[in-house]
Amino acid sequence: MEESLCWYWGNMTVAEAKERLQDAPEGTFLVRDSSHSEYLLTISVKTSAGPTNLRIEYQDGKFRLDSITCVRSRLKQFNSVVHLIEYYVLMCKDRTETPSNGTVHLYLNKPLYTSAPSLQHRCRITINKCTNQIWELPLPTRLKEYLKEYQYQV
Repeated sequence: MEESLCWYWGNMTVAEAKERLQDAPEGTFLVRDSSHSEYLLTISVKTSAGPTNLRIEYQDGKFRLDSITCVRSRLKQFNSVVHLIEYYVLMCKDRTETPSNGTVHLYLNKPLYTSAPSLQHRCRITINKCTNQIWELPLPTRLKEYLKEYQYQV
């Protein structure tokens, strides 16, 4: 997988994901191949109760989080896994409440990288967090094209 998706861990067991996330802060996540044959990918995330896993469902060319049948149709669908991850990271960014009734809330805050992303890629993410007007920036065309190749904030 390309360097820009260094939060994708590939083939990893549930136990390995749990071990990687055990000492990480709440909200740290990784994406790995699903061990369940009906799913391609799983998000493993550290919650207040410890590491947990969410399957990513792929149906009719769209991705969404797996859920119980009665809720599934209300979940937002995405054209790519990166769009799905970015959506939930941005949604969790404004987290202000802390569960007080023993409920475990799921937050995606920070990816756990397989290796450190290059400085060039980290700069690209930062620029994309600051503007969506890449073509308006006073930069060479080649650099603008590089920035547009990965327009995500995660």
